[in-house]
Amino acid sequence: MYQVLLYLHSYLRYFVLGAGLVAVYRAYVGMSGHRPFAKGDNAFGASFVGFMLLQLIVGLGLYFGLSPYGLKAMKVAGAMKNPEVRFFGMEHVAIMVLAVIIAQIGRTLSKKRPTDAAKHKTAFIYYGIALLLVLLMIPWGLWNPYRPAFRF
Repeated sequence: MYQVLLYLHSYLRYFVLGAGLVAVYRAYVGMSGHRPFAKGDNAFGASFVGFMLLQLIVGLGLYFGLSPYGLKAMKVAGAMKNPEVRFFGMEHVAIMVLAVIIAQIGRTLSKKRPTDAAKHKTAFIYYGIALLLVLLMIPWGLWNPYRPAFRF
């Protein structure tokens, strides 16, 4: 079961990234080009937040139940001294939950703004911050050797 959830969690990242890139791009174009806030803009914002929520559910299933880096690993003495355990057990989880919250707040606020320009600007800011946090916390293995790239 662990491998199934890990594969699902690893592959869902591409849906999150794809929807996030499109949502940020559409918000930027709408903001700078003074376009109306269309159904497509709302749909890609909903897709971005929806994929992030699905990713969060799968990730929390790993964290609280199956992952060797999850809650059980954080209870072991010296876990914070191990960079790999600390990254997956605390840093990755905390920042990704924050990114989901920011994206959800941005979606809610952007729908409530009175003008189309304000809707696009709000979506651009919040989705952009959320996407940046996601990009920083995906274990690419580029910046820190203790953050290994996805492995099968």
